[in-house]
Amino acid sequence: MPDVAVHIQSSVKRTGKEYREVHEWIDNPATKYERHDFSKVLENAGMFTEKYGAEAAQEYVLHLVEDMHCRFNKVLKEHQNLTADCLKYFGA
Repeated sequence: MPDVAVHIQSSVKRTGKEYREVHEWIDNPATKYERHDFSKVLENAGMFTEKYGAEAAQEYVLHLVEDMHCRFNKVLKEHQNLTADCLKYFGA
């Protein structure tokens, strides 16, 4: 998944603001998996809305979207490579 610095750059491009607190909160190593839990999106977005405003909540959601794109693109690439290897192996 993208580094916090990449998420910050994305936020700056979108909003002109870093939202560093949002990105560091999500990617805290001790709680990273828990904080990427999609079943808690509404709860966490609400917390960010209260603390920093609606735009921060949107950046929280977009952070998750960026991570999802990165994760699925990695899996897709691995799948494509394995498929190509299988086809080569079996002479297809």
